[in-house]
Amino acid sequence: MAHFALDPVQALVRLQTELDRAIGRPLSGFGLAGASVYPAVNLFTDADGYVLRAEVPGIRPDQLGVQVESGQLTLSGERVAPEGKGSYHRRERHFGRFSRTLPLPSDADPERVEAQARNGVLTVRIHKLASAKPRQVAVKPA
Repeated sequence: MAHFALDPVQALVRLQTELDRAIGRPLSGFGLAGASVYPAVNLFTDADGYVLRAEVPGIRPDQLGVQVESGQLTLSGERVAPEGKGSYHRRERHFGRFSRTLPLPSDADPERVEAQARNGVLTVRIHKLASAKPRQVAVKPA
């Protein structure tokens, strides 16, 4: 009879990997983010339009790209691995090139997009089309 050693730590690691795979991208085709999507972003509205904030720690502004095309916003860049000797005991931060594309709302103005990076956060401001903003209509006396 064959003897199989049960390694509970390896079993938990395999289970976690499978759960991450299943939960990380359940609806990725619909523009929703999972746990493993990089960079993590928040997208919200304010009085002028939309604001996207992406976490990009350790990445210089000249290593980031922001492109608007065909109703989509693409963030790209490269996270460079620190130089050093030794081996990893645990590696959760990934290095290398990345690209993330998000659909823009239909009332976003692709001609009025601004981006800045500060303290590891990329902020992209996307103004609304003038026609989408509420406007005040003057009431004239009859």
